[in-house]
Amino acid sequence: MVSAIDERVLLSRFEAGRQLYNACLGEAMRRLRLVKQSKLYQKAKKIKGNKKGRYAAFADANKVYKYSEYDLHTFATIVRRSWIGEHIDSNTAQKLATRAFNASQKVAFGLAKKIRFKGKSQLDSLEGKTNTTGIRWHQQALVWGSELKLQPYLKGNDPVILHGLNSRVKYVRLVRRRLNNQTRYYAQLICEGQPFIKPKNQIGSGVVGLDIGPSTIAIVGETGAKLDLFAPQLKSQEKQIRRLQRRMERSRRANNPENYNSDFVDSQGKQKKGTVKKGDKKWNDSKSYRSARSAKANLERKLAAHRKSLHGRLVHEILRLGDTIKLEKLSYKAFQKLFGKSVGKRAPGELVSHLKRLAESAGVNVVEFSTKTTKLSQTCHQCGTVKKKSLMTRVHKCNCGVLCQRDLYSAFLARFVDNDLLQVDLAHLAWSGAQALLMAAP
Repeated sequence: MVSAIDERVLLSRFEAGRQLYNACLGEAMRRLRLVKQSKLYQKAKKIKGNKKGRYAAFADANKVYKYSEYDLHTFATIVRRSWIGEHIDSNTAQKLATRAFNASQKVAFGLAKKIRFKGKSQLDSLEGKTNTTGIRWHQQALVWGSELKLQPYLKGNDPVILHGLNSRVKYVRLVRRRLNNQTRYYAQLICEGQPFIKPKNQIGSGVVGLDIGPSTIAIVGETGAKLDLFAPQLKSQEKQIRRLQRRMERSRRANNPENYNSDFVDSQGKQKKGTVKKGDKKWNDSKSYRSARSAKANLERKLAAHRKSLHGRLVHEILRLGDTIKLEKLSYKAFQKLFGKSVGKRAPGELVSHLKRLAESAGVNVVEFSTKTTKLSQTCHQCGTVKKKSLMTRVHKCNCGVLCQRDLYSAFLARFVDNDLLQVDLAHLAWSGAQALLMAAP
C-alpha cells in the first residue's frame, strides 16, 4: 500500500505513460504502413534464394521511413516535450517506445492480426533501463525522481528475496495490480546473476520425456513416471463466472436500452433478446454493473494466480527428474479451437512457456521435435508398426506384446528422439527396465 499523496503521483505517471505508449504505437503503425506501401518493400518481397540480400533490402525500406526501435526512441523524446515530460523520464519513455515497436513488429511478421491501444487504466507496468536514473532501487526503497520514494514491505526471512536483494540490480519494473477492489504496487527487481534454487528443487540429471495433451501431461524420466491432469487442485468457477456475466448483461441492458436492437421471435417461435447495435455507442455503467465486473475480474485473477502456482510446482517436479527435457512441438492455438474449455482452464501452453523460462535460467536444455517425423502415439518401437489411433483409444496395444497407457508410452519414446527421428535401438534397450516403471505410474 502507498499513501494517498504518493498514489496521486503514481496515477499521473501511469496515465502519462499510457498516452506516451499509445502515441508511439500509433506512430510505429503509421511508419509500418508507409514501409509496406513503398516500392523498396515490394522489391524486397520478390527477392528469392538470397537471404542476406532480402534482409538488406527490407532494412533499406525501414531506414527510408525511419521504422526502427531507435527512431521510435527519437519520436518519444519529441512527445516528452509536452506535459508528459513532467511525469515520464527519458529512460522510461524509451522503454515504452520499445514496447510499442515490439507490438508493431508482431503485426509486421504476421504473429498478430492487429494492435491494441491501451485504454484508461490499462497500462499497469513501467520500467527503467538502468538502476542509475529514472525508476531505480536505492537503499532498500523504490525511488523515482525527487517526488517519489516508496518503502516496500519485505519478508526478511525469505531466502529468495534475500538472494535478490544481495544481487546487483540492473533495472526496476513498477507493477500495478488490483486486488479485492484495492490497488497495490509492486517493485520487480531485474538482477544480475543466477536465480536462487531451493534445496528441494535441485536440478536432476538425465533425459525426461513429456507428452502434453489439452488437459493432461505424461512425464517419464529415468527414475520416475507420472500421468496427471494439469493443475488438478484448481477448482472450477464456471458457474460463478456465468452467474456474474448474466448479472452484468442484465444491468447493461436495463441501463442502455438504446444500444440494443428490439427483441424478436426466431424461426422456432422462441423469444430472443435483441443484439447489440453496430457502430459507436456510449455505455452507462451502473454501480451494480461495476460491482459485478469487479467481482468477476477478482475471481478470474485468483484462478490465474492459483493455476500459475500449480504450474510452477509441476515445472520444478519435471526439472528434478533431469537436465534434458524432450517434448513434441505442438500448436496450442489449435488446442484452443478444438478443446476450448479444457485448454482455457488448464492452460498447457502457459505451462510450456513456464518450463522453458525456468529451464533456461537453470541451464536445462529443452528440445522440441516435430510430430510429422516421429508419430510417437502411432509407433511401436519393438516391431516398427505405425498405426493410427483415435483419440478415444487411450492404450497402446500391439500384436508384438507391447502394452502401455498411450500418453505414458509417447513420453517414454520422446526420451529417445534425436534430430526429429526416433532412435528405435535406444528405446528397445531401455524398454525392459522402464516397462514396470510405466505400469506403476500414478
